[in-house]
Amino acid sequence: MNQQEKITKSTGQILRENICTLFNLLNVLIAIALICVHAWSNLFFIFIIALNTSIGIIQEIKAKRLIEKLSLLSAPKADVERDGEVMHIDIAEVELDDILLLESGKQICADSVIAEGKVEVNESLLTGESDAILKKEGDSLLSGSSIISGKCRAKVIHVGADNYAAKIAKEAKKSKAMSSELVLSMRRVTKLTGFLIIPLGILLFIQALVFRDNSMYDAVVTTSAGLLGMLPKGLYLLISIGLAAGIVFLSKKNVLVQDLYSLENLAHVDVLCLDKTGTLTEGKMKVDEVILFPGTDERAFFDYVGSFLQHTSDNNATFQALNAYFEPSDAHTPTEQIPFSSDRKWSAMTFEDGVTFLVGAPEKLSQTQLPDNIHAHMQGGKRILLVGITKEEVSKDAPLPEIMLMAAVTIVDPIRKNASAAMDYFRSEGVAVKIISGDNPITVSAIAQQAGVPGADNYIDMSQVEDSRIDDIAEDYSVFGRVTPVQKRLLVEALHKKKHSVAMTGDGVNDLLALKEADCSIAVGQGSDAARQVAQLVLLDSDFSVLKDVLMQGRRVVNNVTKSAGVFFIKTIYSILLCIICLLTNTPFPFVPIQITMIDLIIEGYPSFFASFEPNPQKVTTRFLPEAIRRAAPNAIAITVCFVLYLILHFCGILGATGENTQANALLYLLIGMVGIYGVGKMCVPFNKLRTFLFVTTGVGFYAAISLLLFCKDHILNHDVLHMAIPSGQTMLFFLLFAAIALVVERILSRTLFKKSRGETLLSIR
Repeated sequence: MNQQEKITKSTGQILRENICTLFNLLNVLIAIALICVHAWSNLFFIFIIALNTSIGIIQEIKAKRLIEKLSLLSAPKADVERDGEVMHIDIAEVELDDILLLESGKQICADSVIAEGKVEVNESLLTGESDAILKKEGDSLLSGSSIISGKCRAKVIHVGADNYAAKIAKEAKKSKAMSSELVLSMRRVTKLTGFLIIPLGILLFIQALVFRDNSMYDAVVTTSAGLLGMLPKGLYLLISIGLAAGIVFLSKKNVLVQDLYSLENLAHVDVLCLDKTGTLTEGKMKVDEVILFPGTDERAFFDYVGSFLQHTSDNNATFQALNAYFEPSDAHTPTEQIPFSSDRKWSAMTFEDGVTFLVGAPEKLSQTQLPDNIHAHMQGGKRILLVGITKEEVSKDAPLPEIMLMAAVTIVDPIRKNASAAMDYFRSEGVAVKIISGDNPITVSAIAQQAGVPGADNYIDMSQVEDSRIDDIAEDYSVFGRVTPVQKRLLVEALHKKKHSVAMTGDGVNDLLALKEADCSIAVGQGSDAARQVAQLVLLDSDFSVLKDVLMQGRRVVNNVTKSAGVFFIKTIYSILLCIICLLTNTPFPFVPIQITMIDLIIEGYPSFFASFEPNPQKVTTRFLPEAIRRAAPNAIAITVCFVLYLILHFCGILGATGENTQANALLYLLIGMVGIYGVGKMCVPFNKLRTFLFVTTGVGFYAAISLLLFCKDHILNHDVLHMAIPSGQTMLFFLLFAAIALVVERILSRTLFKKSRGETLLSIR
């Protein structure tokens, strides 16, 4: 069997990646320490960790099943001849000695040797070189390469682990490093907390046990609380759930997401590069008119065209349109042919009478100015093919000789109905659209104008542009015509140099290099096998207007997670600062694990989880980690200032020492709850019905939960779950004073040191 690489993680991988994390390890170690001292009521956090992990696993498995279901619709197939019978099968079913039937646009799925025919092959996925390589009978074909032009029958010589077939997707994507800003930022946070948590934990424990002569129970409980506070446990879960929910939504739009983080990448995109064929247009080409040049023998013309189409190996959309219009003929017998390629832009066939018949782009077959009526068709958005003959030798490696033109063939491709609406949307969202096509720039510009592309009348002929100038012109034009495959890649690279984040759509072998270079690569479902293999997203209905849905899903995840992270990081920052202050002042950490768990559950987890599903289509203009810290730092510092004030009042004998069931603990716990709830309020700005509900229920729920647990301690459960004293009247007065101070400090910091810069923009991580 010819094993095909799966585009999704295995169930085992999903389980390992959700269970075997550094955060989970640290939480388990803290739980073991609490178990050892029988601090049972402080172990509730481990159930929250288990619930979070389970939700993450369930969401990823659900997304995996949807991806695999959709991938069946997009999976490449192989046409094989086996025991004299032609079969259309999955590439995983290809066997040794099968005869592959290969033609333009197909990706070679198994190492093979050509038994009959000639093809031009693109091996860029294997070698990085885009030059077409001519393969004849007896030559080897490597899996992972693609057929540019021609047809052949090839015998399979390797399958499974013996060939490149299992490595196709990996080869296509191997040069692209992880570009998810969310994941890279969370790795930095994990690295920082992992670096701090162990030494701080050891020092806090030793200080409590040795310098304050605490019991083992007190030393473990206070140390565990400080360490638990440093871990933003729900953020990874929030990112995974947000992206998985996006995949589920897009699957209903027939969008196959082959790379989870491509949603995030598209949220950052500010330039969208589109190919004309199959994106702006429906990709259903048909011949509109045949214009014979003066002096052309009509019967001879139709005989040559019919004979050419009868015997040509070309089968792309253009030649399919020609086949549908002209009658095939056996009037002439071919002796040699040169198939069409996107680099040459022409196809030729030599007949036994010594005449070579050519079909190709006007700029390749004509050295003179075309008639006005043909120019009028081009300016109207129609594609023009010229047809001509010559008796001179024609070679694909040499300039064409003078061609006697016989006719011009006009080909039309209808504009997609929703193209104009999609262009209006991207314009309103600040996403620049650039059309990059191999066709005549006049024709492409006309079609782009009909589709409503902004600046479509600003076009350039790339056949007249040196590669060294591409960096200078990439931002200056909206339409690029007569673009070679290498120039497509260079245009994407040039936009990267200008600090743009680029999405590229493509449907053919000539788009592979640009697709690999783009931040987000998108293939249309009607495109070639090779393009679908490389792309991160596949539009199964070939309807690019759904990209606005992809864009909105990506923005929803990035914007909502960034806002929520501002709540999560409040606890992380103040826990680190309080631990350091406690070490310097030989003071116990003021909270216990169960109290930290209530903050995790009610203030962080509950509002962030439900807010993560809310639409948030605003353009992403900030980087995740700096923005999250900017939002969280004022609240965390305000808590720290109040804690220092508490220590001063304590040393002055005004407030007592903190610890379980003390008034100082009650005061500080009510305070961090209030400042955390205020952080939720900042996350909910601007308020709407959902955000108002989340803010109000978070505040009411937190204090109601405290009240209920304190009531149950003496009246129902007779068990101290929260380890908190009932606040006295004096404590409530100090709470109101500290709360006012905290709010003033937060407002001052938010409007000065942590004020958002108006000019702050996104710098994509590549």
